[in-house]
Amino acid sequence: QVQLVESGGGSVESGGSLRLSCAASGHTYNWKSMGWFRQAPGKGREGVAAINRDGNTAYANFASGRFTISQDNAKNTLYLQMNNLRPDDSAMYYCAIGRTLSLQRTVAAGGYGMDYWGKGTLVTISS
Repeated sequence: QVQLVESGGGSVESGGSLRLSCAASGHTYNWKSMGWFRQAPGKGREGVAAINRDGNTAYANFASGRFTISQDNAKNTLYLQMNNLRPDDSAMYYCAIGRTLSLQRTVAAGGYGMDYWGKGTLVTISS
C-alpha cells in the first residue's frame, strides 16, 4: 500500500503562483512514475504532468511552459510549481503513483498506469 497526501492548494489571483506538494509513504520502492492530475467541476480528469525515477518528464499542452514537475526522492515528495495561473486552472489537483513507464500516455489519458491516488488539494484562481 502507498499513501499520498497533497498540500499547497489555495486561492490566488490570475497570474499568481502556487506550489503543490505530494508526500508519499508506504511501499513506494516499486514505483516507476508519479504524476499530477486535475478535475474541474463537471469535467473529466485530465493529466497535468508526470515524472519517472530518472527525472524524465511529460506535460500536458496547457501546462508546458507554466508548470514544472519535480521530485525529491530522498523525501519521497513530488512537487508541482504552477506559475502564471489562469481561472481555467481552477480544479482539484491529485497526485498519483504507478508502474507505468509511459509518461506521455499517462498524461494524455488522465492517469493511465497509476495505481494509487491522493485525496487532492483544491486550487482556485480568481480573475
